[in-house]
Amino acid sequence: MNLLMKRAGNAISVAAICAAFALSVQPMMINAYAASPVDQASLVGKKAPDFSITDTKGKARKLSDFKGKYVVLEWFNFECPFVKKHYDSNNMQKLQKEYTAKGVVWLSICSSAKGKPGNGTAEEQNAAFKQKGGAPTAILLDEDGTIGKAYGAKTTPDMYVIDKQGELIYAGAIDSKPTPDSSDIPSSTNYVKEALDEALSSKPVATASTKSYGCSVKYGG
Repeated sequence: MNLLMKRAGNAISVAAICAAFALSVQPMMINAYAASPVDQASLVGKKAPDFSITDTKGKARKLSDFKGKYVVLEWFNFECPFVKKHYDSNNMQKLQKEYTAKGVVWLSICSSAKGKPGNGTAEEQNAAFKQKGGAPTAILLDEDGTIGKAYGAKTTPDMYVIDKQGELIYAGAIDSKPTPDSSDIPSSTNYVKEALDEALSSKPVATASTKSYGCSVKYGG
């Protein structure tokens, strides 16, 4: 009888521990969700959030300074396989070169916090872009996540197109194949290319918002 009571007591203790653990985990999950960035799709058709930051070469950059030009914002993290898909295949570099040659401003942004995957010094990021043959207008290190959270950037890559009036006209994935496999690129629809081609031809952007895919942006906190 005493043995049965002891076993029952042990079972109750285990159940109590499990219940307490569940309660302790639940608030963390809720808080993590509440702290996530804004919904990027809700920003499309509105004024793009302005920002000021010094680029990796020491030059001050302010989004509003580019009024009158189309601007692409690209979130990157070279440790992410989805980013590697588009850089190892030269897909991202080709887009950068093609559209900067047409007068588009291309800003590559890393919002990885210090100590997080993808974070690096200005010198390290400049060297990485040089080694990969990248050709953005500027590289921006958003270590505190201010810019990323303002735009609701959730993945790497995450892509945005801003028109000449400073309005966000596209937000979301780079293309239609959410895989890390570069062999999918030729058969995919490149949403960024479509948006830029339409905008540069004075046409409305047919697909203004898609769900981005990739690794999560490594914000701090």
